[in-house]
Amino acid sequence: MKNIPVILTFLVLVSCHTTSKTPDPSIINDLICQGNFKEAGKQILLYTATPSMTAQERLCWSWEADRMHRIALDFNKTEAEALEYIRQYFPDVTPGQMRAWEASGALECMVINGEKRYFSRAFRNLFRIDSLCRARYEEVNGPDKDPKASLLQEHLPKVADLTRKAGTLRVEPRTYTITYTLTVPANTVPQGEILRAWMPLPRTDIPRQNGFRLLSASEPDYIISPDSYIHKSIYMEKPAVTDQDAVFEYTFTYTALAQYHHIDYQKDVLPYDTLSPIWVEYTKQVLPHIVTSGAVAELARKIVGTETNPFLQLQKIFSYISLNYPWAGAREYSTIKSIPLYVLDNGHGDCGQVSLLFISMCRSLGIPARWESGWMLHPGAVNLHDWAEAYLEGVGWIPVDQSFGLQPEPIPLFYAGGMDSYRMAVNTGIGGDFFPAKTYPRSETVDFQRGEVEWRGGNLYFDQWRYRLQVHQ
Repeated sequence: MKNIPVILTFLVLVSCHTTSKTPDPSIINDLICQGNFKEAGKQILLYTATPSMTAQERLCWSWEADRMHRIALDFNKTEAEALEYIRQYFPDVTPGQMRAWEASGALECMVINGEKRYFSRAFRNLFRIDSLCRARYEEVNGPDKDPKASLLQEHLPKVADLTRKAGTLRVEPRTYTITYTLTVPANTVPQGEILRAWMPLPRTDIPRQNGFRLLSASEPDYIISPDSYIHKSIYMEKPAVTDQDAVFEYTFTYTALAQYHHIDYQKDVLPYDTLSPIWVEYTKQVLPHIVTSGAVAELARKIVGTETNPFLQLQKIFSYISLNYPWAGAREYSTIKSIPLYVLDNGHGDCGQVSLLFISMCRSLGIPARWESGWMLHPGAVNLHDWAEAYLEGVGWIPVDQSFGLQPEPIPLFYAGGMDSYRMAVNTGIGGDFFPAKTYPRSETVDFQRGEVEWRGGNLYFDQWRYRLQVHQ
């Protein structure tokens, strides 16, 4: 939460003055599930005021209160706003149509404190997810134009051709110079309080990236995390000054390469050594976001059918997800209980969500898979991005970008074993520790691309600061 010390002081006062019966945690959970956040928040304050509660229990309940706040920020649109947007395309939309879209997950909403609220990106998402709505949107506006399309149509076959001719996995180097800026607006925290910021850097321990150099930094006493940490970061701190924005900024350069594997699935792919450290580590279930049982495993087995070759299995999974789960703007990951199950339940997902579904399905079949993420740097499409890697015995780790999906001929499955040159990989896992350690709960509990900021009074959430990554041409 934003002011944990203040809140804990309040809890002590509540414990001294309330004579109410201690709330039942199951009732609090029911209130949260019902969207009665206001009452749940009150009950959490009462419950955590009990003297016998441990600090860890208080922290867990404080997190639940924080999560409700984050959900409310995400679900900030009204039904009137939903109708206004949808009537641009369907002037005579009926309540029945609205309820049907809501029930399918195409129009994402929830009841919060007795009022129906829509996800901030739900309206545009509806016209990506629902086939009828998508057709109507394209009828009015024309098909969406992908600024990467022409670049990739030239780049991907070139990468495949060069890797084949050169007999190497990595080709087409691109050198980038990038400036990242994180700004905490003036008076966000009191004068003199120390702001602590963790910001993304390209990894120096993966073969597709090399030549990293830090060219400048706004704070001379920065700390760069060791490669042993799954989140690669640069850490800076500075005191807040009244009426002045706090700006953290740095510039760096590095080189990225494309990668592509020409795999003969019959000759190159060997049976797994199920005692190897890689197989043991990367076929684990790691709840809540890497799920290898239940509905995820059942669907994975259905997709692959009788196929037993791991490479062909992962291609089947890749193709199925590409064809059945369209991209849509995502809620904050920290507000979602289980991301793979969210994708299955709602029928859509953004890059990280479908990547976690892919990783989960692969692991459920005994195919080692892991997370990778950072930024995509394609001209005209620079953005946060997540993807994956899968391990094939006899081949090694291969990149898999699930959300880039099936491509036009001649290489529709390029991203089920290849990666373009327009990447900055920052993370090799999810939900890891930072260096130096972060004191308060993270804004992004799964990924790390935008940065993290805190001060003595607590974490600063994404609505309290802004960031910019600029690629110099």
